[in-house]
Amino acid sequence: MWTLDELLERVSAALAAEYPGAPNGRVRDVPDRRAVRWYATTGLVDRPSAMRGRTALYERRHLLQLVALKRLQAEGRTLADIQAELAGATDQALAALARVPEGLLDLGDPVPEPAPAREAVRPRFWAEPAAPPEPGVPPAPRPPPHPPRAPRPARQRRLSRPCPPFRQRHRPPAPPSAARPATLLTGVALGHGAVLLTPGSPTATDLADIAAAAAPLLDLLAARGLLVNERETP
Repeated sequence: MWTLDELLERVSAALAAEYPGAPNGRVRDVPDRRAVRWYATTGLVDRPSAMRGRTALYERRHLLQLVALKRLQAEGRTLADIQAELAGATDQALAALARVPEGLLDLGDPVPEPAPAREAVRPRFWAEPAAPPEPGVPPAPRPPPHPPRAPRPARQRRLSRPCPPFRQRHRPPAPPSAARPATLLTGVALGHGAVLLTPGSPTATDLADIAAAAAPLLDLLAARGLLVNERETP
């Protein structure tokens, strides 16, 4: 298995051959870390195969999916068309689209699991025996006991005076505010239970731009545990 950085290095090496690049400047030639996480959120790419601590691990199928996705984008295909074509695709179909060299599909050595950190053992000073006094040194004198406190005189209870009546101030009621017309809001799902409310009806291009711009917000919500079923923190 590979980490996310190792996966992106293999994607870049696989796209170095037979890849004309994105048709416009709005699409990256090589996906970055946030793009891969967003692809996994929207279902374009499978989620990580395993988690080792807070490190996500990926396999050959993720490499084939990312390279095939970028090659289809280079042909001018939209993300909606790519998702419809790659949904449920087998590894053989992805390999035919991605054309990844065999050397890049080698998983290599497994990532070693880091050893758990050991907490420092604090000394139990209360359980250790007291050190013997040094010869010739007198022991420290003990403080004298505190003298008993004199009893306090009983306090005389004061007669409570009745509180003056509270005067209520009558204020005229506020005039009713003019009714405002209701605004129709459209919910845009960002993934993991996050929904963006916006007036109007966004187009398919607007949805793609909103999803790309919401990647930093999703990272922040995931880091603070405010998403549903979040398994990774970038």
